[in-house]
Amino acid sequence: MTDLLRTPLYDLNVELGGKMVPFAGYEMPVQFAGIMAEHTHTREKAGLFDVSHMGQVILSGAPMAQIAAAFERLVPMDVVGLAEGRQRYGLFLNDAGGILDDLMFSNRGDHLFVVVNAACKQADVARMKAALEPAVTVTHVEDRALLALQGPEAERVLAAMNPAAAEMRFMDVATLELNGVECWVSRSGYTGEDGYEISVPGDQAEALARALLAHEDVAPIGLGARDSLRLEAGLCLYGHDIDETTTPVEAALTWAIQKARRAGGAREGGFPGSDVVLRQMAEGAPRRRVGLRPQGRAPMREGVEIFAAPEGGEPVGRITSGGFGPTVGGPVAMGYVPTELAAPGTELFGELRGKRLPLKVETLPFVAARFKR
Repeated sequence: MTDLLRTPLYDLNVELGGKMVPFAGYEMPVQFAGIMAEHTHTREKAGLFDVSHMGQVILSGAPMAQIAAAFERLVPMDVVGLAEGRQRYGLFLNDAGGILDDLMFSNRGDHLFVVVNAACKQADVARMKAALEPAVTVTHVEDRALLALQGPEAERVLAAMNPAAAEMRFMDVATLELNGVECWVSRSGYTGEDGYEISVPGDQAEALARALLAHEDVAPIGLGARDSLRLEAGLCLYGHDIDETTTPVEAALTWAIQKARRAGGAREGGFPGSDVVLRQMAEGAPRRRVGLRPQGRAPMREGVEIFAAPEGGEPVGRITSGGFGPTVGGPVAMGYVPTELAAPGTELFGELRGKRLPLKVETLPFVAARFKR
């Protein structure tokens, strides 16, 4: 652990009993009270996550229309049409349409604010600098922490600090004073629950976290429950469910590509891999990410091979994320299967310790999202 980085909340995480593990180059808490208890607490009340390992980037130094148009050339999303005070999910793609990272970007009026995955942030910053500078200034913000407050009580907790938090809707972004500090807040998250992500100056992060944790409904939550929550919500984990070998069509992420960027749209294509992606959107892809429900009690985890029959034949797919779903009350998984086997209800088999056990394709998400629209 000696070469690992630490977030501004490291000392607090240790003080609260966090079991620290290596994750994306950082020492991060995998659990505090236990994954099952933390998962349930987030679903029922409000969980506080340290996600300061994520990359925070500001794109500035030019008129907003110019910044948006330049960034739009890197992603298959509608950036030009994104209203001020709003956020979108985005993807960086390679020339083959493979996913280099997934991200969030928001229009802050005079700049774009981009949040990228921890393991990809250095490559992402380099990619943006190479493509956008000097016309657009790319600033890697390294002096701020990032907190996520997630769960049905998140609004009540944050509104007690600043009533304006209650007025925000899903994917709104705003600058709010919280605990006496100016914070950049989005109403979004990675759990399927209502909640907020809060960018706060690093030297004020612990004080804000303590103030939030002082609320009786808020508990610290680690990476373990973050993973089980996002899996039940059908959300991808980069490097597992999506990577450079998967396209947005295969990954069932075409919902994130707005009409303006699709075939026949006002600004069709023009992003890396657009030929591949638009062709697959028109003609279909050979495989697809699907939800999978093991029919027994044994979880099927990443790497388990999927077969079309209980015996014989070659693998037709592979599980990319899997585990026990506390809210579902049984094992859940996601993985890739041939498109012809991707219909909900299709019966497949996962091989565990040399034995093939039944799986069923299921519509995602396993637990319905509760965002405040």
